[in-house]
Amino acid sequence: MSFNWVDAIILGVVVISALISLSRGFIKEALSLVTWIVAGVVAWMFGGSLAHHFEAYIDTPSVRIIAACALLFVATLMIGALVNFLLAQLVQATGLTGTDRLLGMVFGVARGLLLVVILVGLLSLAPVEQDAWWQQSTLIPHFLLIADWSKNLILGLSGEWISTAQSASHR
Repeated sequence: MSFNWVDAIILGVVVISALISLSRGFIKEALSLVTWIVAGVVAWMFGGSLAHHFEAYIDTPSVRIIAACALLFVATLMIGALVNFLLAQLVQATGLTGTDRLLGMVFGVARGLLLVVILVGLLSLAPVEQDAWWQQSTLIPHFLLIADWSKNLILGLSGEWISTAQSASHR
C-alpha cells in the first residue's frame, strides 16, 4: 500500500478543517455545532405546533409544516449567531484568543477526522472495494475500521433505545 491521491484528499480535508477552526477558534466552532443541532431539534419538535398558526395563510399542510420548520430553524440559527458573537467578544476581551484558537484547531482536526470516517463509511456501501484507488490507499483501511466500529456502536445503542422505548410504551 502506498500513499495515493485519495490519501492526499483525506489529509487535505483534515488540514482544511483544522485551519478553518484555528482561524475561528473553539468557542465559535463548538457553539456553531451546538446551534445547528439545537436549530434542528427546535424545528423538529415545534414545527408542527407553529404550522397551525399558518393555516390562514398557507393552504397546503405540508407547505405549512415546511415553512414553520424553516422559520424556527433560521430563527434559532440567528439567535445562536448572536450568542456566538457575544461569546467571541468575551473571549477576545479576556485575552484567551490564543488558547481558544489552539483548542479550535484540535476541534477542527476531530471534525475533519469524523467527516472522513462518515465519507469512508458511506463510500463503503458502494462497490468501491474493487477499485484500485480504494485498495491502494494507506489511510482508508484505518478509517474503515473506525467507520465499522462506529456503525456497530450506533446500531447497538439505537437498538437498546428502541427496545427501552417500546417496553416503556407497553406499561
